[in-house]
Amino acid sequence: MRHTAAYILIAGLMTGARASGQTPIPTTIDNYFLRGTQPGGLTQNITPHTTCNSCHNVNGGDIVRHWQGSIMAQAGRDPLFYACLDIADHVAPGSGDLCIRCHLPKAWLEGRSTPTSGANLTLADRDSVNCNFCHRQVDPLNRPGEPAGDADIIAALLDGPPPAPGNGSFVVDPADVRRGPFTDVNCGPYHAFAVSPFFQRADVCGTCHDVSNPVFTRQPDETYTLNPTSQPHVSQNKYEMRHVERTFSEWQNSAYAIPPGVDAGGRFGGPGQTFVSTCQDCHMPDISGPGCNNGASRPDMPRHHLNGASTWVLDAIVQQYGPSTGSGELSSTVVAAIAEAKARNLDLLQRAATLEATVQPDPSTLRVRVINETGHKLPSGYPEGRRMWVNVRFRDCFGALLAERGYYDYSTADLTAQDTKVYEVINGIDEAVAAATGLPVGHSFYFVLNNVTLRDNRIPPRGYDFDAFAAVQAEHVDCYYADGQYWDDTNYSIPGHAVTAEVELYYQTASKEYIEFLRDANPNPPPNRGTQLYDLWLAAGKGRPVLMAMSGPVSTLLAGDINGDRVRDSADLAAFIDVLLGRDTDPRRRCAADLNGSGAPDGNDVQPFVALMQSP
Repeated sequence: MRHTAAYILIAGLMTGARASGQTPIPTTIDNYFLRGTQPGGLTQNITPHTTCNSCHNVNGGDIVRHWQGSIMAQAGRDPLFYACLDIADHVAPGSGDLCIRCHLPKAWLEGRSTPTSGANLTLADRDSVNCNFCHRQVDPLNRPGEPAGDADIIAALLDGPPPAPGNGSFVVDPADVRRGPFTDVNCGPYHAFAVSPFFQRADVCGTCHDVSNPVFTRQPDETYTLNPTSQPHVSQNKYEMRHVERTFSEWQNSAYAIPPGVDAGGRFGGPGQTFVSTCQDCHMPDISGPGCNNGASRPDMPRHHLNGASTWVLDAIVQQYGPSTGSGELSSTVVAAIAEAKARNLDLLQRAATLEATVQPDPSTLRVRVINETGHKLPSGYPEGRRMWVNVRFRDCFGALLAERGYYDYSTADLTAQDTKVYEVINGIDEAVAAATGLPVGHSFYFVLNNVTLRDNRIPPRGYDFDAFAAVQAEHVDCYYADGQYWDDTNYSIPGHAVTAEVELYYQTASKEYIEFLRDANPNPPPNRGTQLYDLWLAAGKGRPVLMAMSGPVSTLLAGDINGDRVRDSADLAAFIDVLLGRDTDPRRRCAADLNGSGAPDGNDVQPFVALMQSP
C-alpha cells in the first residue's frame, strides 16, 4: 500500500520518550504461536558449541572460531535485542516469545521463553544460534535428497509444517542427528550424521531472516488488523501477517535467486567464483580447507564467517561480557574472534555498494548514484533506526568547505537529513492501533505495534519487479523505482565557486533517535536494559556510522565562471575585467580568473577566457 510522506506528520512524530497513557494491546503468548518444532519437542537438548571444538576448530578449519566472532554466536548477548525485547513484551504481552525463538533457540526449544520477558534465560542459553542447533535443522518441505526419516519428523509436528521459511518457524531433529551437505563425510563414532542439501539452500537462512508479526492479519485493502486475543494467526502464512523484515523474500525475488545467479566480478564469493546466488555465497563463501580435525582439504568448504553488518554492537557485547568486565563471560580468544568478525563485516559493508558522482550537462547539478551490489535491499534487515545516507562536501579552489549535504555530527550523533538522501524504512501505527494503545497515529518505533509503512526507499536488488515485491510485502513506498532498477540517483545543486565535490555513503545500524527511544520507553525503572544499552552505545562511540563507499574528489569546476553563478555568460566578462583591473579582490573570483594556473590572474588569462566565452 502506498502512502505519502505527509502522512508522517499526522498527529505528530513518536520518536522519543515514552508516550503518556500508553496501554498494552490485548495479546497473549497464544497470539504468537507459529508452526514448527515446539518447546519440549526434543528428545535430546541442544548441546553447547564447546562439544564441537575438539574436531572443528583445529587443523586450519577454524570453523568454531569464525562462528564465535559472528553476531549469530552473540545474538543472545546483543544489548540492542534485550532493550527492544523489554519494550515489545510490555506493549504486546507475549511477543517476547517471537524474539527469543530466533535469538536464543536453545532456551525457546527447552521451554525457557516463558515468561516472555526472558526472565528464565540462563547463561547456557546465550550460546545463541550455535552449531548443534543449526546442524539439526530439517527442511520443512522435505525436498528430494533429504534424510529418509525427515518425513516422520515433519508429520509429527503440531498443526503441520511451516508453510514457508521465516519467523523462526524451524523444524529441528528431535534426536541429535547432525546434518550437512557433503556426501563424503564420515563422522565415525563422534556423532550421528545425515546428508542434507538443505544447508546449501538459501531457505535455511530464510528461517530467521524473514520476520512477520502474527498478531496482525493482512486485509484485501492492504491494511492490517489485530487478531482476537489469544488467537493464533489463522493461516500461519507469513505474507498474510504484518511484515517486519523481508531479507529472504527480497533475495527470493531478485536476479540472484535465478540460477546461476549474478556475475559479481569477484566482489563476493569464494576465490575464483564468478557467479553468486545464495546467501551462503556471500556470507559463507567457499574456500579450500578441511572441515574437521584430520579431515582432507576440500575446495568447497564454507567459511563459517556469517558476515553481516554488525560493528559497534559487537564492541558493546565485548564491553558487557569481555574478560575485563565483571562478567568475564567471553574469553580473550573469543574477543579476538569478535574483532576479526567486525573487520570482515566492515569489509562486507564496503563491498555492498558502488558510488558514482558526475556533473550533469546542466553544470549546476551533481548527480550521485548509489548502486546496490547485494542480493537484497540496501540496507536490509530489522528496519527500526537502520539507515544509510549520502554525504556531499563541496570545496573551493583553496580546499575550503563551501557547503555540505548530509552532515553527521560525531560528537552529538545528529544527522542533518533534510538536505540529502537517507535510505530507510519509516513505520507507524494507524487509527485502530492508536485507539487501542493511546499512542498517536503516525511514526512509531514500536515494531510489534506497527501496522503501516509510511516510507520505504531502500534500494532494490537486481531483478526488482514491483508486483513481485508487493506480493511479499517488500515493494517501495512513497518513492519510485522502475522494474529492474537496482540503483538510485540524487541531484545536488553545486554552489558557486565549487571546484571539487567529495561524495561518501554511510551506514548506521541504529540512529540516535532509536537508541534514545529504547532508553526512554523501557517500562522498567532505571537502571534497566534500555539505559544499559544507552551507556554501551555512548562507550562505543555513539554507534559510529560506517563509511561504505566514496567517490571523489570529483571536479565541479566550470572554467570561465568568474562570478560563481554556475553559468558562463556575459556577466562573467564584467567580473573578469573587474578582477584584472584590481577592482574586485575577492579571492574566489581571483582564483576563477586565473585560467592558466599561474597563481594570479593577469593578461595571460585573457586569451583562454575569450576561447571559453566563444565555446558552446
